[in-house]
Amino acid sequence: MIRHIVMWKLKETAEGATRAENARKLKEKLEGCRDIVPGILQLDVGIAAPGLESTYDVVLVSDFADKAALDAYQVHPTHEALKAFVGKVRETRECVDYEV
Repeated sequence: MIRHIVMWKLKETAEGATRAENARKLKEKLEGCRDIVPGILQLDVGIAAPGLESTYDVVLVSDFADKAALDAYQVHPTHEALKAFVGKVRETRECVDYEV
């Protein structure tokens, strides 16, 4: 199994929306990817809680049956559309993939 974790720090404003609004949009778009390819075992999205120390705004923690499932997810049209949105609203991105 492959665990895929991605964190984004969002711009203060982008695409006519605030950081908080874009965080909610990103969460919704990511959750829409939950069943786009076979082999997605779990997909959770979190938004940093106000008042708690955080260096990133949105986190994705997802598990894939294998690398082939992760690879299929990466190039799926729904995910490609999501990446276009993220490119406009993100300040930075960090990612780690590892075997569980």
